[in-house]
Amino acid sequence: MSTDTAMPPDLILPAAVPPRRTRQAVVRWGSHALTIGGDAPVRVQAMTNTDTVDVIGTAIQVKELAQAGSELVRITVNTPEAAEAVPHIREQLDRMGLDVPLIGDFHYNGHRLLTEYPAMAQALSKYRINPGNVGKGDKRDRQFAMMVEAAMRWDKVVRIGVNWGSLDQELLAGLMDENAARAEPWDAKSVMYQALVQSALGSAEYARELGLNPDNIIISCKVSGVQDLITVYRALHARCDYALHLGLTEAGMGAKGTVASTAALSVLLQEGIGDTIRVSLTPQPGEARTQEVVVALEILQALGLRNFNPSVTACPGCGRTTSETFQVLAKRIDDHLRAMMPVWRERYPGVENMKVAVMGCIVNGPGESKHADIGISLPGTGEAPAAPVYIDGQKAMTLRGEGIADEFHKIVEDYIERRFGTPP
Repeated sequence: MSTDTAMPPDLILPAAVPPRRTRQAVVRWGSHALTIGGDAPVRVQAMTNTDTVDVIGTAIQVKELAQAGSELVRITVNTPEAAEAVPHIREQLDRMGLDVPLIGDFHYNGHRLLTEYPAMAQALSKYRINPGNVGKGDKRDRQFAMMVEAAMRWDKVVRIGVNWGSLDQELLAGLMDENAARAEPWDAKSVMYQALVQSALGSAEYARELGLNPDNIIISCKVSGVQDLITVYRALHARCDYALHLGLTEAGMGAKGTVASTAALSVLLQEGIGDTIRVSLTPQPGEARTQEVVVALEILQALGLRNFNPSVTACPGCGRTTSETFQVLAKRIDDHLRAMMPVWRERYPGVENMKVAVMGCIVNGPGESKHADIGISLPGTGEAPAAPVYIDGQKAMTLRGEGIADEFHKIVEDYIERRFGTPP
């Protein structure tokens, strides 16, 4: 056994996330502005799955996504009818007092829609352009230029969003031919990586040649494989200083989509790569669209990059905790805190940093409760029917009887009001 008692250097302090070094893009709508990139927080995005022509339905879903924590919401603009609906959606959101920028998602006909529907072009705060879907042959540059000119006319931010499911086939074919002529050809996946990066950066360079402010450019290269995404974004990060939007495309549903997105985004964010994120979950039957926002917020909060909601620590349970009381109470507290956050963000500044612990037995219960702002250690199997409550690291009281859950719920509410409420 080693007798060296010196603390290893890598254990003295936790590894810090490197600072991001990207340009800052400012997304504007009305009198509001949201900064993306540079030293701004990593932003959370989501996308509606409503028919954009349905003004009320789309506005309602945008509101739901925004209240869940999405800071930008993307909507499909694919037809003249959808383009006509966009200004009315913006008006509905303004009437609701909802300050969230709208992103227009354009494919194939965006050049016509942005030219022919100026009210739509103005109402949107940001355009998503897919270089693989702007046209073929001699039409490609002309139609791309029309979209960029609209962005310049209305001073809009543009995301040049490459997707490997709709990659520019002419570019890919050219790179495949070049690769075949090499003395030692790359494997096909490496050529695909190069095509993704070259499509994004080449399109950004052309946009700049047309006169688009480089600060108004955001880049994304979306793929559906975790290791592929990490490889491509490391290459992008090394080769440009544009703000980067992260996300697995077609991540999947349920646990698969959540785990894959978390794995990919966490690696990149920990390396200081990424300025906005979206978790592209396929909703399970009956599941709210807002689940993709919940996962994105949890990724950023788990990494310590941002706090959105008070965190609730709860043990997983074991043979010492045959009672489900702590599980029910933990879910009740967590659900209540999340549901109240849209109101509490204004009423209780800083409440998102609060930590609550709901523990199931004496092994870790008191310790975890002391480390939280407020915590309770419920009795495990065979333990005395008492639940000590800790507030700000000190034991404050012990609860007993059938009403422990209700009493603790009230204690949490009182603590929030006392600590985060505005003094009279």
